[in-house]
Amino acid sequence: MSSPGLWQHGHGSQHPMKPERLRRTFELLDQLGALRADNVEVVEPRMATGDELALFHTPEYIEITRQLSNGEQNLSAEKYGYGPGDNPIFQGMFDTESLKVGSSLRAAQLLHEGACEVAFSFGGGLHHAGPGFASGFCVFNDCVVAIQWLLNQGLRVAYVDIDVHHGDGVQNAFYDTDRVLTLSLHQDGRTLFPGTGFVNEMGTGDGTGFSVNVPLPPQTYDGAYLRAFEEIVPSLLKRFEPDVLVTQLGVDTHYTDPLASLALTTTGQQTLYGLLGEMAPKWLALGGGGYALDVVPRSWALAFGEMAGYGLQKSLPKAYREKYGGKYLRDQQGPDINDAVRFRVDEAVDSVIVEVKRAHNIN
Repeated sequence: MSSPGLWQHGHGSQHPMKPERLRRTFELLDQLGALRADNVEVVEPRMATGDELALFHTPEYIEITRQLSNGEQNLSAEKYGYGPGDNPIFQGMFDTESLKVGSSLRAAQLLHEGACEVAFSFGGGLHHAGPGFASGFCVFNDCVVAIQWLLNQGLRVAYVDIDVHHGDGVQNAFYDTDRVLTLSLHQDGRTLFPGTGFVNEMGTGDGTGFSVNVPLPPQTYDGAYLRAFEEIVPSLLKRFEPDVLVTQLGVDTHYTDPLASLALTTTGQQTLYGLLGEMAPKWLALGGGGYALDVVPRSWALAFGEMAGYGLQKSLPKAYREKYGGKYLRDQQGPDINDAVRFRVDEAVDSVIVEVKRAHNIN
């Protein structure tokens, strides 16, 4: 799912969530030839309607967001999470962010119609927004809207979030239901926004046990992260038996990301994409965070390669290199983690694995 409308407006030149991330991703995929593969179709999304946004968001919030986007003044923007910092108001905000929701929703619809087995809405994955407020760079929560639409079709949905930040908005939306399994691997909330996502957040009522959190220590590297993933995620997905797997593929877990402290490489991230693809009956893949501009397009291109079964070349295309720099698609080096840090991380990750497996009865 792609359209220039996804990257025409943004939070401002000083904001980390630069729409250039999306434009670069599209350009790289195009120049790699991946978008012209026989089994690939680029679908132009549409804006979500008010009724579709209201699958999760309150009518009041939808209307306030529309008014603020149009430049109306004297509104209590801060009441709805807007203001200087994470969630500034910007021109074209309503249209751009509604288009991101429409992109993820259209991808869900294509999967349900049987038009495809995998759909990638890389402009989506905005997992922090609540029903009536913006949060963490997220205006509308396309993840929740798409999942709710799938639920309304009678489907059973599992959601796996590998963004460095806890997927709090999605967890909160489905905290009391057993129809959605939400599973988030993220940097420990004691060290990073939004300060949530602990193992004891397990759901309530009918949803007890259907919210799963794997908080990981800073400097968690490829091997430790993949060990946690493989010890926990496959067993839970097999037990839950979803009709659709929805994933949030934030790449701010990368060791060079400026806003967080995990230590994955594109090699580790690509391995995760492959594992998710193997476990997905149908796969709705969404984008998410990632604030190192040289990393985001490369990692999401690798994700696309896994989804489409498309072999990607080693070097970046010449035109892309000349425009943006860089040489290789995959990382040629990784984080400098000494033995003492590696030992500390391994101990902490192993402890989290034990805690999660005990809490969720994973053998």
